[in-house]
Amino acid sequence: MQGLFISFEGIDGAGKSTHIDALARAFEAQGRHVTLTREPGGTPLAEQLREMVLKAPMDAMTEALLVFAARRDHVQQVIRPALMRGDVVLCDRFSDASFAYQGAGRGFDWQMLETLESWVQGNGPTAAALLQPDVTVWFDLPPAVAATRLAGARVPDKFESQPEAFFEQVASGYARRQQSAPARFARINADQTPDAVRQEVLQALNQRGWLTP
Repeated sequence: MQGLFISFEGIDGAGKSTHIDALARAFEAQGRHVTLTREPGGTPLAEQLREMVLKAPMDAMTEALLVFAARRDHVQQVIRPALMRGDVVLCDRFSDASFAYQGAGRGFDWQMLETLESWVQGNGPTAAALLQPDVTVWFDLPPAVAATRLAGARVPDKFESQPEAFFEQVASGYARRQQSAPARFARINADQTPDAVRQEVLQALNQRGWLTP
């Protein structure tokens, strides 16, 4: 079987993590082997870098470099091997998050992020060799709603504790990425009941022929 790479994106509080496990079960019920992973993270080294990124104070460039270093290890050690085996790879965030959070949210240079993306996810001299998800499921939620959901949920990390204006910028970063690759994105209205959101996610994958109803 051909490998399938699906990433899940959205601002903190959008609820994407709630639906990843359910989607994994849906693929497994159809006989597919699923690799469930996350970013930053997914390998022992990348998980160590995740702790630094989420907790330690640093400037935007340092943050971006650490995130892409973690991604490189993740791609080499987990994602590419799983795709070569024919797995369905479900990844909680991928490179779109770097453009949304470090680019739009933290104001880091967009072109430099594109350069890092080409270095880390590239596997050859052409644009076609750049590893990207087959589909990115974007859980789009108004930042004010996300803030309400996050309030009191747990001790926030340094991103979750950012003001609403920060998440407005992050959401604009996701919108910019969608505009640059509209065929790759499945934009989900996350301001609905969990059942309604789940149905939208399943419908988006059904339409691409990757899950049967």
